[in-house]
Amino acid sequence: MPQVIDNISDDEIRYAEKILLANGKEFDEERKAYIRNFNTIDLQAVPGSGKTTALLAKLVILERRLPFADGSGILVLSHTNGAIDEIKEKIQKHCPKLFSYPNFIGTIQSFVDAFLAVPMYIQWKRKKPVRIDSEIFWETLQKKLPYGTRLALESRLGDKFKNFIEELTVGQNNKLVHFETFEDINIPKIGSHTDTYKNLYSAKKDLLDRGILNYNDAYSFAYSYLKKYPIVATLLQKRFSFVFVDEMQDMDTHQYNLLEKIFYDDGNSVSKIQRIGDKNQAIYNSVRATDVWQLRANPDSVLNLSGSQRLSKHIADVVKKFSLYNDNNFDIIGKNECEIKPHILVFDTANIGNIIPFFAQIIKDNGLENSEKPIKVVCWNTDWKKDETSRNDATKLRLEDYYKGFKKEKGKPKQDYDNLKSYLLYYEKKKTLEPLRKNILNAFLKILRLENINTTDDRPYTKKKLIDFIHKKEVQKYDELNLNLYNWSIGIIQEKTNEVWESIKNYVPTLFSMFSEDTLSTSLTFINTDNIEIPEENGVILAPTNLYKDESLEIEITSVHAVKGQTHCATLYLESCYQGKHESERLSSQFLGNSFNDTKVHHKSSAKMTYVGFSRPTDLLCIAIHKDRFDDLLNTINKDIWEIKTVTAKALPIQQ
Repeated sequence: MPQVIDNISDDEIRYAEKILLANGKEFDEERKAYIRNFNTIDLQAVPGSGKTTALLAKLVILERRLPFADGSGILVLSHTNGAIDEIKEKIQKHCPKLFSYPNFIGTIQSFVDAFLAVPMYIQWKRKKPVRIDSEIFWETLQKKLPYGTRLALESRLGDKFKNFIEELTVGQNNKLVHFETFEDINIPKIGSHTDTYKNLYSAKKDLLDRGILNYNDAYSFAYSYLKKYPIVATLLQKRFSFVFVDEMQDMDTHQYNLLEKIFYDDGNSVSKIQRIGDKNQAIYNSVRATDVWQLRANPDSVLNLSGSQRLSKHIADVVKKFSLYNDNNFDIIGKNECEIKPHILVFDTANIGNIIPFFAQIIKDNGLENSEKPIKVVCWNTDWKKDETSRNDATKLRLEDYYKGFKKEKGKPKQDYDNLKSYLLYYEKKKTLEPLRKNILNAFLKILRLENINTTDDRPYTKKKLIDFIHKKEVQKYDELNLNLYNWSIGIIQEKTNEVWESIKNYVPTLFSMFSEDTLSTSLTFINTDNIEIPEENGVILAPTNLYKDESLEIEITSVHAVKGQTHCATLYLESCYQGKHESERLSSQFLGNSFNDTKVHHKSSAKMTYVGFSRPTDLLCIAIHKDRFDDLLNTINKDIWEIKTVTAKALPIQQ
């Protein structure tokens, strides 16, 4: 018998409220209806509706009913590690059983790796894969591919080269096939008889044989596993009675299809799967014209959260005009009590550099400068890459045109970089030194990989294995490394990046000598390269800043993608050029108060980005629009809904 959850009592909901909500706050009836529902449903939730908090309440209540009598567990999936970390931070101390067997809380990637890809790889090779990581895969492939082969592929595929490579796997027909469909793929102007194709096939097969997989490879192994052993899906359904997928709109096609195949099974699954998110915010991987997530056909299987605790009525009434999915059941009810109307900041080319200071002044005029919530400037398209023609066209704008100091890389920490210095500059901003320590250790791991130094079982070192090796080899060296990591991290915080870089370069030979009697060779370029354009002051390299600061304000400048899911006090949206047009050009009807009803692909993309960007702030929403576009398209705008202000050189707001 499938696990059944009896009625959730008011006392259980009050218990969850005490853990998750501020004193005196309660869940409204919409959220209570979801918390009490344990059927297979979709939850459509507007921005700021507290959908994740409602999910956490359900999990807190389920914790008290664990373990289930049938021995099954709970599966909670989200798209990013950040979302999973948030779940752990908020409820792990209250839910020890939930975070242990037979339950699983993690990203969709970690679930696929653990339950499908790794078991299938072991079936194939009788060993575990060495690494499932797209960055490591790419780094290894570049060393394996002959230069001429890479040049030939890049000339044919252009900017699509990297994505194309990562979507390949090796089929049973000894040809390159698509990782999801397993269908043969053709490379333009390169037939399977050419050396280029053969070299690419050989390199890809070699990496698969060695166990160096990218994230898409994991899904190809997952699909193969389910095809070869159909009983796996049945076993997973029995293992997980309840499946909760947060941020469902961010799933790619192969992720969506896999979850449906296992846990919905055309309605035959014994698992209850609840998919949670907002279809209007599907921007994570790409802004698709047709979204992957299709709601359940039965209307009773779709719940809505329409009340937004974040948005005021003024902001909510504007945001909902940009929603793609706005049928009769859709609404955004702003419940935050704030009377500040959304602002349009009208600027001309000469004053483009004054927009952010002007925004800062409006914040102060409204008494918002001391808010505990962040204040941010966001933009869809950030830089022009190699497009010099567009960059020099004053009528086309991206974030770098508004704020010359913007560095895209700064806002996007990752695990792997092309040179040592980048590890010291691009790190996740937290209140601890741990992100810096991890970055430096990741740089050491890269050096070892470049020098082809592996563990005794011929696997690349991980941070833990590196630390354990040094501790076992010589305790004094272990203590020295820990002290260095602390001092280097402090030095970076103090913006002494140049000094830290030199110190690490001096230390690396000492580290390397513990593994090899040779001298450093293939990693020297990585260690010594200094090609990062960062202003230098008094010999100290300063990290590129995406912050606007004055005496009382600090405003982060970033992309719309980077702020998805966040809550701000105030948000300035800078319109940008996408496929030749700006948001105000494609969405003038929505600015004028009409609901979105358009089939054009780029109009849909613009609407999604605007919907996400506009739905961040609790108090103040601003958008900057060039005077020419405003005068041509928005001169009849309703000034009862929008506050219109002209950006001036002195950054003093002038009301129109």
